[in-house]
Amino acid sequence: MAKHKIDDIRNIAFCGHGSAGKTTLVDKILTSTGTLNRQASVDDGTSICDFDDEEKQHKYTIEASVVHFDHAGKHFHVIDTPGYPDFIGQTIGAMRGVDTVAVVINAQSGIEVNTRRVFAEAKKAGLGRMIIINKMDSDNIDFRALVEQIKETFGNACVLLNVPLGQGADFRGVASTLKVPEDTGGALIDPAEISEPLLESIIEVDEQVMERYFEGTQPSEEELSRLIVQAVAEGSLIPVVCTSGKTGVGVGELLDALALCALPPGQVKRTAANAEGEEVEVKADPAGPLVAQVFKTRIDPFVQKLSFIRVYSGTLKKDNTVPVVGLRKAVRFGQPLKVQADETEPVDQLGPGAIVAVAKMEELATGTTLGELTMPAISFPTPMVGLAISPKRRGDETKLSGALGKIAQEDPTFRIDRDPQTKEMVVTGMSELHLQIIQERLRRRDKVEVTTKEPKIPYRETIQANAQGSYRHKKQTGGRGQFGEVHIRMFPLLEGTDIEQYATKQRFASMKQPHYDPENNFLWIDSIVSATIPGNFMPAVEKGFKDRISRGVIAGYQVQNVCVEVHFGKHHPVDSSEQAFKTAASMVFRNVFQQAKPALLEPIVKIEVTVPGQNVGDISSDMSGRRGRVLGMDSAGGGMQTVTAEVPLAEVTTYARSLSSITGGQGSYTIELSHYDIVPGNVQQEIIAKAALKEEEED
Repeated sequence: MAKHKIDDIRNIAFCGHGSAGKTTLVDKILTSTGTLNRQASVDDGTSICDFDDEEKQHKYTIEASVVHFDHAGKHFHVIDTPGYPDFIGQTIGAMRGVDTVAVVINAQSGIEVNTRRVFAEAKKAGLGRMIIINKMDSDNIDFRALVEQIKETFGNACVLLNVPLGQGADFRGVASTLKVPEDTGGALIDPAEISEPLLESIIEVDEQVMERYFEGTQPSEEELSRLIVQAVAEGSLIPVVCTSGKTGVGVGELLDALALCALPPGQVKRTAANAEGEEVEVKADPAGPLVAQVFKTRIDPFVQKLSFIRVYSGTLKKDNTVPVVGLRKAVRFGQPLKVQADETEPVDQLGPGAIVAVAKMEELATGTTLGELTMPAISFPTPMVGLAISPKRRGDETKLSGALGKIAQEDPTFRIDRDPQTKEMVVTGMSELHLQIIQERLRRRDKVEVTTKEPKIPYRETIQANAQGSYRHKKQTGGRGQFGEVHIRMFPLLEGTDIEQYATKQRFASMKQPHYDPENNFLWIDSIVSATIPGNFMPAVEKGFKDRISRGVIAGYQVQNVCVEVHFGKHHPVDSSEQAFKTAASMVFRNVFQQAKPALLEPIVKIEVTVPGQNVGDISSDMSGRRGRVLGMDSAGGGMQTVTAEVPLAEVTTYARSLSSITGGQGSYTIELSHYDIVPGNVQQEIIAKAALKEEEED
């Protein structure tokens, strides 16, 4: 049997902006509950959560870490998450493992860049939400203004569960607004002002209790406990509590609030897909079908892969054979491990609500579902900032490739590609800071020093007009020669085109099965009649086309949105070969492409920039200077505005620095790929010239 009852489990992610004090707060909770028998400090490098060398050096969280403790008869799993948007992937993954998100706000700084982002992500995930106003011991706090900002930004469902008694150096405690104490001296807001609105926001989820209340009957403590959880689950109540992680004032009351308000596993509605693709509800039933999902992967210093798993339904046992979605065969589940930051201990079986890790199961990756049902994929943002990377020491290529592969397993917002033209390895991440931390990890963990080049922009090549031509590859070297001749017509191909309709409309000479590559939106039609190119050479022709598509024509970038019709050719009974036709196809593609009004395409991203209202004009002007187009503006609450625009990716690869300069560090932004568009002529000439110069240098 599972050690803890399902209703007594609380899974919570501590999220918020950097320097809000999340990690210090979690450390203090662990010492306050007796789970940790030593002092822990981020500043001293002794924090239990920030245990990696990079975290100790920079003094901020980079990876989500899991801890557990007991309080008030409840068993808690808490996930401490990074505060900077550069590492948002860790936070999004952590949210899949929990039922409640505690958004931590710095009392002095107020609502910051990542505060809005994590709150929105928690709402989108359907999780319970709480707000912790931390660092009440700081100076220059305007508490009333902060509470109003929270309500304006996140809604009137945000209600104080307690109020601070004093602030700054005088912060001595908190007073409950649910059960107002006699001593409220120094309260920054009279708790009696809030008691009635709080009570009404709790009981409004139950009509019978609400009717009795308005008739003069107070709800019982048992009813309040039940209704608070229901109100948080429905989003009609977002409890707000005050504390200081550094001094520990208010931490005991915070723990009581988490025990009272955080959602048990059965309160969050979750669905999964069955074998027929139908959506079914996943219930927190230990006797139900097994449904579990990997929400995080970590490679520890001993190169041991740890897969962090949340169990939603059923029971997971050691050495059981479990189905894994996407695999034909079930796999034997290894030893489950209870995780306390960087330490683990074995456990035998786990039920719904459990968070556990398992080691060395290579079949598992972040997002993998265990069981018969399929959980929704975890939606991570697309990394857009790239660097060409290579090892400093000759011979370290294999070592670097393996090290980057480990990081890609750990971090879903990190990607590795190899440029087919330059043979360079290109890594892509969320920001410059993200890629900088990865380089530090390579040095520390894998002992690989690297060199990097300027960010790589994934341009594409295409055509804007029809063209046709031929190429004869003929070579005589004394013995058997080489001969292949290919004639083609080339057409632009719009994305989203119905291929069969397009082939009919173009009236191709032959209606043979079209050859279509959806990745590059490339179509080629075999219209050969009378075997002017024998059928056994047509695969070589296709290879020639694809080789040229990957190498590019005008600037070395991948080709897309092109249709080619092979309508004629010539062969020699002795000298023709697959290599001859592959070469002829590659060369005719290049030559005709150059006649078809070639153009470069550039990635256009949708960018949402949230800034103080007074900076909106500056952002709009800045976007215009970056060849961007402002699409609209919306209020983000708290005096902030969100500007939505479309802008070339090449213009915003280092946008973080500019935005910080414009807004004094108060701005935030998110980007995602929108579409590809034609590069303006003057910019295109510069890109092509750079590519030509680079090719000369390499030659």
